Amino acid sequence: MSLVKEFREFVGSGSAVDLAVGVLAAGAIGTILKSFIDEMVLPLTGLLGKADWANSYVVLKGDVPLGKALAEARKIDGAVILGYGQFMTVAVNTLILVFAVFMVVKAINAMKKKQAEEAAAAPAPPPAQEVLLTEIRDLLKSK
Repeated sequence: MSLVKEFREFVGSGSAVDLAVGVLAAGAIGTILKSFIDEMVLPLTGLLGKADWANSYVVLKGDVPLGKALAEARKIDGAVILGYGQFMTVAVNTLILVFAVFMVVKAINAMKKKQAEEAAAAPAPPPAQEVLLTEIRDLLKSK
């Protein structure tokens, strides 16, 4: 099978469309979650003492004046700095994203389970031949 033919089958099967929709949805969810973190979570952490995690760091070696931004502190000669703030922000974003995806998958699985239960509970329709014979019988009875 040629590569072009395989590609046409892949695109025609709907898998490519599903993949594209998934990528676009993930991008949109990522943007929404970043906004949620920046506008809702980080300000609430300000109540605990610090709202801007991006500039949170620990000086391991060197003399860095208090209040310096992380980028400025890293420019100081001889300073060894552990910048943990950005890691914390990414970790929180990832946890929220994973939880959101978990909730979506859970809702989809519940919907599929309900559909499967409804399909199993509904009696199977009689074969077409039996339906036709029943109609013929009813017509003959009515005459």
